[in-house]
Amino acid sequence: MTDHTIAHALEGIQTRISAACQRAARPAEAVSLVAVSKFHPQSAVQQALEAGQRIFGENRVQEAAAKFPALREIWPDLRLHLIGTLQSNKATEACALADVIESLDRPSLSTALEKASQKTGRLPELFVQVNIGDEPQKSGIATSEADRFIEDALRRFGQHVKGLMAIPPADEDPRPFFHRLAEMNRRHGLPALSMGMSADFETAIAEGATLVRVGTAIFGDRPAP
Repeated sequence: MTDHTIAHALEGIQTRISAACQRAARPAEAVSLVAVSKFHPQSAVQQALEAGQRIFGENRVQEAAAKFPALREIWPDLRLHLIGTLQSNKATEACALADVIESLDRPSLSTALEKASQKTGRLPELFVQVNIGDEPQKSGIATSEADRFIEDALRRFGQHVKGLMAIPPADEDPRPFFHRLAEMNRRHGLPALSMGMSADFETAIAEGATLVRVGTAIFGDRPAP
């Protein structure tokens, strides 16, 4: 996409977020947009920054490390979310680089992040990723283990645990899955909830999302990695 098109797309998404918040009787500022820039070049991120976007999502630590440090020097209020499966051996780099890790999904990663935060002196905000549809091909803690895992994360990391994240099954109505995740979030008293992507973020807002992750609708189809 051109810079004009990215700016126009961002404006359109923000308008839809505001309208969805209004329908849900929520203030527009209750929902933040995470622009998912994975596989898109640094120049596309720069165009989004120039259009006023400040929160970005990346799947891979290595790709994020190549794109964001230089941009952060120019836009120090930029915030980087890691939203893909995080390998435990990348925990130290992730702690040094990211503002938010949205994919805490297993005990071994909790242990790796504890060690990494001690080493770096820095711990990003954390979201527990729940496999809300219990799909074997997807990352996330199983729903049967989620409550226990969230409690353990809160004991380990305290207020650094901000909320839950999930991706509902692609071929089903997402609303019941969003509703279930929101109920789980409330049960644990967590303030933030990351759910909803390009195709379903308005439904997610109706169910209580505070972060929506939108990529294709902003940047266009992803180039081949």
